[in-house]
Amino acid sequence: MSTFLFDSTIFGPVKSRRLGNSLGINLLPNDRKICNFNCIYCECGWNKSSNSEIILPKLNDISDSLIKKIEELKNKNVKVDTITFAGNGEPTIHPDFPLILERTIEIRNNILPKAKIAVLSNSALIYKKNIVDALFKVDLNILKLDTAIENTYRLINQPVINKSIKEIIEKLKVFKGKLIIQTMFVRGTYNNIPFDNTTTEELNALILALKGINPQYVMIYSIARDTPCGTVEKIETKELKEIKSLFEKNGIDTAIF
Repeated sequence: MSTFLFDSTIFGPVKSRRLGNSLGINLLPNDRKICNFNCIYCECGWNKSSNSEIILPKLNDISDSLIKKIEELKNKNVKVDTITFAGNGEPTIHPDFPLILERTIEIRNNILPKAKIAVLSNSALIYKKNIVDALFKVDLNILKLDTAIENTYRLINQPVINKSIKEIIEKLKVFKGKLIIQTMFVRGTYNNIPFDNTTTEELNALILALKGINPQYVMIYSIARDTPCGTVEKIETKELKEIKSLFEKNGIDTAIF
């Protein structure tokens, strides 16, 4: 199925289900997805191997473009609720991510003080101290956890790095509750192997993990755009409401998006 890429370093603002009027920062190339996961539901498609040089945007170019865009939007009286690190893959992959985040916070403080800064991350690099230290500084530290079961994690998220879901869950606890968990619920088949992270077994395992992580709350949602795997099925709102009710009975604040 068709998917899309963000075609600029600073994009939007876009109307986000979770973040309001969100001005995006894409720290990755504009012509391909680069990620340490290869999620079967990713709106940006699959990781693609290429022999061409990977060119990432540089700190000064990012900050100059961000300032220019914010000033343009202010002149047009366009409100920005959130400045969001997202884009064509995992933002923390950029080797200068901590420095870029610091500069973005300075820019926000100086010219857009009411906006929040968010990072949408797949949690894969939170074993690195500099990434954890950086994420502690953002207003909305939104980290992925789709499942607490290893086989499902391997199937749905297709990790490129050698980190187990147990390792990731343990590292999520390092934030001591200063994080928001995002969970994508899906079912279907991949290479004729069925998957469904809404089963009783899956939900019980996830609830146990979430109790240990103790996030501010959990964002639950399902697919809203095309996916690279055509056999991924959307979970409807009625079922998401049932999952939300189950989570909240277990003391986990939950919001549906």
